[in-house]
Amino acid sequence: MKQINLLELFSGTGGFTKGFIDAGYTIKNHYFSEIDKHAIANYKYNFKNAIYYGSVTDVRGKRGEADIITFGSPCQDFSLAGKRAGMEGQRSSLILEAIRLIGEIRPSVFIWENVKGTFSSNNGADFWAIISAFANIGGYRLEWQLLNTSWFLPQNRERIYLIGHLAGRSEPEVFPIGGSNFKNNTIVVNRIGGLYGQSTRWGMYDKNGLSPTLTASAGMGGGHIPMLNVKSNTKKGYEELKPGDSFNFSVPTSKTRRGRVGKGQAQTLDTQCNQGVIGYSRDSKGKIINYHEKEIANTLHSSSGSGGNTDQYVYKNKAKDILPTLKEPHHNDLRLYDGYAIRRLTEIECERLQGFPDNWTKYGIYDGKVKEVPKTQRYKMMGNAVTVKVVEEIAKKLKINKQ
Repeated sequence: MKQINLLELFSGTGGFTKGFIDAGYTIKNHYFSEIDKHAIANYKYNFKNAIYYGSVTDVRGKRGEADIITFGSPCQDFSLAGKRAGMEGQRSSLILEAIRLIGEIRPSVFIWENVKGTFSSNNGADFWAIISAFANIGGYRLEWQLLNTSWFLPQNRERIYLIGHLAGRSEPEVFPIGGSNFKNNTIVVNRIGGLYGQSTRWGMYDKNGLSPTLTASAGMGGGHIPMLNVKSNTKKGYEELKPGDSFNFSVPTSKTRRGRVGKGQAQTLDTQCNQGVIGYSRDSKGKIINYHEKEIANTLHSSSGSGGNTDQYVYKNKAKDILPTLKEPHHNDLRLYDGYAIRRLTEIECERLQGFPDNWTKYGIYDGKVKEVPKTQRYKMMGNAVTVKVVEEIAKKLKINKQ
């Protein structure tokens, strides 16, 4: 069954829908539910035939309206980085609205995605409460697995995927999906000119003009390979950062933080994109730009939109050759030292790390007019998105019977 009626709840930027389309499905009737105005605008731009249903709390379903319901319900209350309120949290309790709709519509398949922390929330009680709620709908066989985006793309992103199969309409055994069968060697960082209005271009290109940054193997093709040491709460006191690695600069003043460097891949994208990569800078003629310490550019824009007053980053300490953390209330996008630089991942790079086409989040339809989506909102959408490649693999393995 390749033609489906799809309802995407908590739709964000449409990762579930894009995954099904990439798997070869045609969407006959398409519905979505979301409350964020920027995500709604972007969804309407990318899926012009989709019908907007409003907030999940307002949606009322009728039997047979959708063959497939997908939802990545808000996960902050389950996240390992959050306060772990679990099912008692206001946001995570919205999953009950999705369960209500499944009972009303009775789709052939429903797919739920959430963070790894759901397994351990309230010592596992929350996860089994959710399983019981799904089972109590009646008629569905459940299967689930913890999947990692790194099996498909160079981003370490572990998420639970749970599938409910309606008896007689869908056959289980989509899982297991094995990580050893997949490679994360997709090149995601393209050659960038005029980054954020700067007059620099990034080096480390392959013969096709692509950068190997954030690939499984970041070969430089000979010559000197830059390496910086990032301050970390380890025995050495630092972690080595090389081209092809990602650098997480969230909570830079922390004295207990470790694991800032993602070796050959990005760490889990968050809604602020607090990650960067190392490179060297060239001028418009291709000549490497050399900077002295006093000429080091200041930090990245504040992703919180606070005018840069909370920007924190790192700098090159010549004596110890380590990058200690600093607070820098400035507004420039690049921090450079002797031609080397660390910069934030771009919006396009984040889109590629989640399996979306370039500039997927760039435009939205606001009040009937096409406008550019604010940069901070583009990062937020990618941090909240499901990985398209993971959904595509699940969709390819589904066996849905015709009604």
